[in-house]
Amino acid sequence: MNKEVIGTFPRLLFLSRFLQAPLYLGLIVVLGVYVYKFGSWLLDLVININTITETNIMLKALDLIDIVMIANLLIMVIVGGYEVFVSRLHLTKHPDHPEWLDEVNAGTMKIKLAIALITISSIHLLRTFMDPTQTNNFVIMWQVLIHLTLVVSVLALALTIKFMKSKRQRS
Repeated sequence: MNKEVIGTFPRLLFLSRFLQAPLYLGLIVVLGVYVYKFGSWLLDLVININTITETNIMLKALDLIDIVMIANLLIMVIVGGYEVFVSRLHLTKHPDHPEWLDEVNAGTMKIKLAIALITISSIHLLRTFMDPTQTNNFVIMWQVLIHLTLVVSVLALALTIKFMKSKRQRS
């Protein structure tokens, strides 16, 4: 086989990582949708402040917190994923450089994302427990089981990564 063709193929493979860039752009659009939804729900809360109960205010606050947590998850995926899988962002000297970005690798990304999912699941459970009469017991049971599955999965993932790191350090 021609040496030039052999050298071109690995470069093409390496460049293929940029095919992920439009996916991250799509997630930025989703983040914009969540910002719009947050503003809409917040405005509705402020406009109707005198007609809703304290419990409903708390439930709406949980909805807003849920949106913020999903937005945080999106930012982690967009910025961290791009940094790990596509290209360095070269932001270390930027005054707003997030500290967590210095520690990002595929393993820590998985744990951070899983913890964010547990947090979102916790908010959904809290919302369910605030007004359990709105949800049947079967749905509540599944919400709890899914939450516990996420917790066990994160613990297993964290232990696996810790085990792999300690094994590498010993070698």
